[in-house]
Amino acid sequence: MSQSMTKKQTLSWLRNVSGDMATATLARLDATLPWYRDMPPGRRSAVGMVAQTGISSFISWYEDPASTPWIASDVFGVAPRELLRSVSLQQTLQLIKVTVEVVENHLREAPEDLREAILLYSREIAFGAADVYARAAEARGLWDARLEALVVDSILSGEYDQELPSRIAALGWTGHGEVCVLVGTSPRMVDVDQIRRTARHHNADVLVGVQGNRLVVVIGQRLDDDHDPREHQSFVEIAQALDESFGPGHFVIGPTVAAVVDAVKSAKAALAGFSVAKSWRSAGRPLAADDLLPERALAGDPLARRKLIASIYEPLRDHPLDLLGTVWTYFETGHSLEATARELFVHPNTVRYRLKKVSEVLDWDPGAPRDALTLHLAIILGAMSEPNTPPRVSGSSL
Repeated sequence: MSQSMTKKQTLSWLRNVSGDMATATLARLDATLPWYRDMPPGRRSAVGMVAQTGISSFISWYEDPASTPWIASDVFGVAPRELLRSVSLQQTLQLIKVTVEVVENHLREAPEDLREAILLYSREIAFGAADVYARAAEARGLWDARLEALVVDSILSGEYDQELPSRIAALGWTGHGEVCVLVGTSPRMVDVDQIRRTARHHNADVLVGVQGNRLVVVIGQRLDDDHDPREHQSFVEIAQALDESFGPGHFVIGPTVAAVVDAVKSAKAALAGFSVAKSWRSAGRPLAADDLLPERALAGDPLARRKLIASIYEPLRDHPLDLLGTVWTYFETGHSLEATARELFVHPNTVRYRLKKVSEVLDWDPGAPRDALTLHLAIILGAMSEPNTPPRVSGSSL
């Protein structure tokens, strides 16, 4: 190629050799890029079309750079949408590098201004490609945020359909083990990325939702072959690690469930606990929803009422030692061993033995103030749920 060619002659020459440069580019791609060789024929053809369009775009830009600036999206606009989703930014930059190398090889005898033009063009198209991918990532991030908010809302309300698992999978959910839900006060600025980093550090995944002044975090344990299940930290430990991500005040951890599709059970308990947590002055952070069973029951939570009856009242009622009658009388006589013994016509040591048995059976101590509140309320709710009036307390002894 002559150095003395006019720009018009140079453009004519470029158009004549554009096909050769495109063919050489495809050959170089096949020889140097394994990911290109592994593509199905349809996608390889689309990549070749992108390379050819890039060369044509350069010729048009070189003809009149000031007329209509090229746009990187025009170069990639010839590719199918699924190709842009399957080819990473790194692979795109490799494609640009190979194409530019081929063009530079054809232009090594070209005038200096043409070689400078290809350098400028390659720089601009690289930045343009990065901009295209950045915009796509931003749009995908906004869509993921909306989808994540929708998923969290569905979990909290319990109103979801068979599409919930696929929506969760679309968010890249990796927590395939047990799940629990945290509900607490939302800080002024929620650092979602920090929450995710903390969860990954503890081998867990999270879904994060902000609802007014509430921050909701769905935590899922990961079940990886690379990790020993014994190394998994408890949800309480993970919640403690997330403490700084919540605002001031209480935050409540719901009960553990088997999978994310069952998270509504944990969410409802956590929400009910969060709504009444302020009634417990000495409560710590985090606070288990089941530790707030009496407050939740008083507030009308049907889950708490059923759990109190099933886990406290019914075991006491069905125990052969008449533990229900003993504890009931003990509360109604002002926690007095002697008064309870007189009421039941038994020895005080018998009352003491039965109360100890209650602690062993239920893991709730009738002598501890808060446990006594829980036990007494469970007995009242259980008695109210009985179809008939409960039998009169007997004085049977050991």
